[in-house]
Amino acid sequence: MKPLFYMAAAVMIAVALALLLLPLLRHGRQAGRPRSLFVLMLGIALVVPIGAALLYWRIGTPVALNGVPSQAQTVTDVNKALDELRTHLAAQPNDVQGWLLLAQADMDMQQPEQARDAYEQVLKLKPDNTTAMVGWAQADSTARPDHHISDRGRALLERAVQLEPDNQRGLWLLGISEFQQGRFAEAASTWRTLQPMLQAGSTVAQAVAQQIAMADARAGAPAASSSVAAPLSSGPALQVNVSVAPALKAKLAAGDTLFVYARAENGPPMPLAVARLDASRLPATVTLTDAMSMLPSKKLSSVPRVVIGARISHRGNAMPQAGDLEGDGGTVDVDSRTPVQVVIDKVHD
Repeated sequence: MKPLFYMAAAVMIAVALALLLLPLLRHGRQAGRPRSLFVLMLGIALVVPIGAALLYWRIGTPVALNGVPSQAQTVTDVNKALDELRTHLAAQPNDVQGWLLLAQADMDMQQPEQARDAYEQVLKLKPDNTTAMVGWAQADSTARPDHHISDRGRALLERAVQLEPDNQRGLWLLGISEFQQGRFAEAASTWRTLQPMLQAGSTVAQAVAQQIAMADARAGAPAASSSVAAPLSSGPALQVNVSVAPALKAKLAAGDTLFVYARAENGPPMPLAVARLDASRLPATVTLTDAMSMLPSKKLSSVPRVVIGARISHRGNAMPQAGDLEGDGGTVDVDSRTPVQVVIDKVHD
């Protein structure tokens, strides 16, 4: 029964991806672009999910690997396809659809920096392309260690939503940006605009409703003088006590920003929860929860253990820079109720 399920799921994914790419193929043919380019991308859509399903189905016994194409071979084929697409774009740099295809493929391959560059090319050719605006903001935030949406990313999201008020992904990310900046009432309002566009009762609709409730709770909570209170949540609540080593106190300056974060023990460096506050409030107590995640699928409760850390930025930049002050709280279980002590005692090189 399981093999049939895995194969059926893979085929459904492949068909869905093919349906998404076929309109682009037809458009490309009408524009006179080579058919091989789009067939190549269609091949990516078909080979990756089906190959993954075969590997997952048959990996149970070592003998079964004898007749299965290796994962390395599948990755090689996809990388070859992407290289050919890049070669095509080098020859035809004004191909907007080609850049969009490359950007999406790079995101699927977990290469957000390259995806951001591809979206940048689209924006140079079509500054009002809403797909590229939203895609750039998402790729840029994915590439950042704390998943923070930059000022430029926010500006692009605002422009995209202005041009296309029903852009669901744009509204979702814009709300996230507002939440990150502590503008909780505005975040809730943005997500309420998104809510009627979603299928009632769907997983996405439930996630948006949860984020709205959390934003409302944060908007109505009085600000604490030396701590960040936990929003209403039934999930993990990691209390982190942050202080600065006496030897580094002289390096603090007015306007410094404190980031307190938790990231997966075994996973990408982007935080699963992050709090941002004025470093002048140190020492501080922060409670990290699922409400401080960027995406419903990337939060504290999605992993068993996390690494706790804190960083002081002199420029308020989410990306680590030379001269930043850092501290490590070690690795803890996400359901731990013991306060984590972080002493900021290092200078980032």
